[in-house]
Amino acid sequence: MSALFAVARRCGLPALALLSATAMAPSASASESPKVLLVVSGEGRLDAAGKHERPGFEMEELAQAWLVLRANGLRVEVASPAGGAPVADRYDAADDSIRAFKADPQAVAALKATRRTQDVAPGEHAAILVIGGKGAMFDLPRDTALATLLGTHHARGGVLAAVCHGPAVFASVRLPDGQPLVAGRRVTGFTDEEETVFGKRWAQEYPFWIERRLREQGARWEEANLMMPKLVVDDRLITGQNPFSTAMAAEAVVRALGRVPVARTPFREEASMQLVQLWLAGEQVAVRALLQADAKRYKTDLIAMLGHYQHGAATDDAARRQAISVMELAAPHFAHPQFRVVLARAHAGQGDTARARALIAQVMAPGHNDDKARSEAGKLLATLPPG
Repeated sequence: MSALFAVARRCGLPALALLSATAMAPSASASESPKVLLVVSGEGRLDAAGKHERPGFEMEELAQAWLVLRANGLRVEVASPAGGAPVADRYDAADDSIRAFKADPQAVAALKATRRTQDVAPGEHAAILVIGGKGAMFDLPRDTALATLLGTHHARGGVLAAVCHGPAVFASVRLPDGQPLVAGRRVTGFTDEEETVFGKRWAQEYPFWIERRLREQGARWEEANLMMPKLVVDDRLITGQNPFSTAMAAEAVVRALGRVPVARTPFREEASMQLVQLWLAGEQVAVRALLQADAKRYKTDLIAMLGHYQHGAATDDAARRQAISVMELAAPHFAHPQFRVVLARAHAGQGDTARARALIAQVMAPGHNDDKARSEAGKLLATLPPG
């Protein structure tokens, strides 16, 4: 499950399980193609009741990376520090990328029997891509065999990539001269701001935060706004900021291996973020037309939550207005009463009491049975000036 969905459930804004299919067909001539290693955390652990005791890897990231690489004719293996079947963080089994991943027998087999990182020899793979997830903050940086593999792989001219929390492992990687891998290099990863908003319990237990540590090691850190896609390519070092950057990072690996990525249908999360980028770039007419034509192609609940959390993290009026704009993009297609209250409160904070009242009226209208939302709407209405 993506970070936004996990936080949304804790905050009472449930993610909707909307289904779609993504066409990702593996190449038939994979035996002669370059080989890519996907590395996942093995930190995840379930208790006797099946609840998560320790965080694991992000299944969405693994699925998207696997599907993109396989669609481009590359052979793919999966490794983890201890090998075997690692435990993923919570995820939405209805997600289009995960459904496609689980429909691939090779993918399922690779995840059930991941290779131990200590058994992987340098030179076996043309590229190595480290998958994120909160578990990656714990076991990957302390995996000395993995650090040695990554350092040697890069020194030999291999392509090295990581997404989201995956770049945490780079803090342990040294070049042959002893310098940190990231010193002087352009990189990104899960930002301190994103960690502050979404880290919750586990972030307080991390041995370090990625942005802080890599900056300390001399990295030239780059980032996009909170939870927006961001790809950084510095020669053979490829990094993606968050889960929504995974497909871009995988395609960057494809390009780094001398191939042109095949045309494909974007994953629904990916398409939704692209829609937000177009909206913020001033393409409102085009975006409205896309939603009008096929709103189910996009995760409008995800867009709504993105705007909500960006608004909460905003430090100036310009950022708050932009976040409200993102929420308004989703509003016609995401009618959750509590979201309406959140949006009304945001408008009221900017002095737009007319829009706030209109949203409150929608929540209070007959037929709505969300008592909590109605109560919050009533309290907000009482604070508004007459009008």
